[in-house]
Amino acid sequence: MDIKVNDNVLVITGKYKGKQGKVLKTQPKEGKVIVEGVNIVHKHEKARKANETSRIVTEEAPIDVSNVEIVCPSCGKPTRVYHTVVDGKKVRIHGGVKGCGASLDKAFAKKVKNAKSEAPAAEEAPKKRTRKRSQKAEE
Repeated sequence: MDIKVNDNVLVITGKYKGKQGKVLKTQPKEGKVIVEGVNIVHKHEKARKANETSRIVTEEAPIDVSNVEIVCPSCGKPTRVYHTVVDGKKVRIHGGVKGCGASLDKAFAKKVKNAKSEAPAAEEAPKKRTRKRSQKAEE
C-alpha cells in the first residue's frame, strides 16, 4: 500500500467523489484508509451510567485504498505513486509520462529533484576493501 498517514488524497469513486482530505489512519491488512471528512457514519451510543446521556456520534469510516489517489504536494494534481531509489532508500515520487517528478515523501523532497537532474554516469567506483589484519602485518 503506497498511501501513508498525513498524505493528502482525493476520492475518485463513490458517494464522496471529488472530495479531498488528509489520511488519519491506514489499515494495510484490510487495504483501507480513514480520510478526514469522508465516509461519515452515525453511531448511536447508549448511556452506561446514571449521569450520562445517550447520544449520536459521527465519525469517519474506512474507505478502500483503491478508491483514493494521492495529491502531489508540489503541483496539486492527483497521481499514481511511482518508486525510485535515492541514497539507498525507496522513495515515492509523482512520476509517469505526465508526472512532475516531485517526491511525495517530505524527507526526500529536495534530494529527488537533484538526483533526476544529475546524470547516472557520474557514479563513483566502489572503494577497495582491505582487511585490518593485513594492514597490521604490513606495519
